[in-house]
Amino acid sequence: MALVKHDIKDIKLAKEGKQKIEWAERNMPVLRSIRERFVKEKPLKGLNMACCLHVTTETANLARTLKAGGANVAVCASNPLSTQDYTAASLVKDYGISVFAINGENNKTYYKHIHQALDFKPQITMDDGADLVSVLHSERKELIETVLAGTEETTTGVIRLRAMEKDNALRFAVVAVNDSKTKHFFDNRYGTGQSTLDGVIRATNMLISGSTVVVAGYGWCGRGLAMRAQGLGAKVIVTEVDNVKALEAAMDGFQVMPMSKAVPIGDVFITVTGNLNVIRAEHAKKMKDGAIIANSGHFNAEIDIPGITKAAKSKTNVRPMIEEYKIGGKRIMILADGRLINLAAAEGHPAMVMDMSFANQALASEFVAKSYAKLENKVYTLPDKVDQEIAKIKLKSMGIGVDKLTKEQKVYLNSWTMGT
Repeated sequence: MALVKHDIKDIKLAKEGKQKIEWAERNMPVLRSIRERFVKEKPLKGLNMACCLHVTTETANLARTLKAGGANVAVCASNPLSTQDYTAASLVKDYGISVFAINGENNKTYYKHIHQALDFKPQITMDDGADLVSVLHSERKELIETVLAGTEETTTGVIRLRAMEKDNALRFAVVAVNDSKTKHFFDNRYGTGQSTLDGVIRATNMLISGSTVVVAGYGWCGRGLAMRAQGLGAKVIVTEVDNVKALEAAMDGFQVMPMSKAVPIGDVFITVTGNLNVIRAEHAKKMKDGAIIANSGHFNAEIDIPGITKAAKSKTNVRPMIEEYKIGGKRIMILADGRLINLAAAEGHPAMVMDMSFANQALASEFVAKSYAKLENKVYTLPDKVDQEIAKIKLKSMGIGVDKLTKEQKVYLNSWTMGT
């Protein structure tokens, strides 16, 4: 049987990929229930979908769900270092889904793969970081007229899309899946918190306990990371630019200070801000000998690697995923070229948490397929009832039940006359 269009590392890796995709699926009951319904109802029947996502086993189960819903699916990578080559191979061979992704691909190949996914002339886009939408709006404008709407997975992408909306540059509606409660409350906090430290530990084999970990940014990812680092015995410092978030970090028991004051103290620095050049050469020069820098935000632009490289006397690969920079007689380590450490050095978020994130993606694609005609060129959030349904299914899979409001309680909550 002829294989679907693809550009992957090695189709022979498919057997390993299928085993791992099936393993992840065991811990994705919400997505599984959606897939079972999609098989019957086909809400995406005949629609072309281009998905720029991290090509992992969890993503594979999302792609399977979209195909089960009747979509023609093409997948490309949203990060050059996050692709699991065995997953890509299995998606092509075992599930008949086109994949354009190779772990470690250079920038040219990365964008070539985005263009190959767009060659499918998508009616729905699915993004993680908004690179697909960005290329559509800049280099493939001829395809925009046939796009019904899109979805966006992560904070960085939502920031970019809201900027496009503000500038009246966004040409179709996009659902900010990241803004769903069952996404950012869980994926960003618990997923990022665990998987980031997993990546740091795998890359360095260091002991977190007793170390000083500096967390740049106290959004949902930063909250989770600080909490997990503290749980492993680290002394945690938080840096922030937002007064309210800084106050919250302080109330949560963490030290809060500017990065300029944290750099001589920290042993490990992890950025999770979604912003540019959060750690720069001026900071690296003041760090301890042996200080470690990692990033768990979407793009490696959070670390000014060009500036640090320019300031360094030498750069040496001392271990897989670790580049040592010699600056002013000290050795500074940057992990995974500043790419997402949890995916570059580890396996990303656990399937149990991605289950909810990708349930949101699947239901968002169904939502836009049914509602696109009513949507303006804006960034939308899924209705709260979708969050509630996902949480309900997840709780049921965990053997957890909740109370129900009595008739009297419902009346009370909707009344302004009952008082005390």
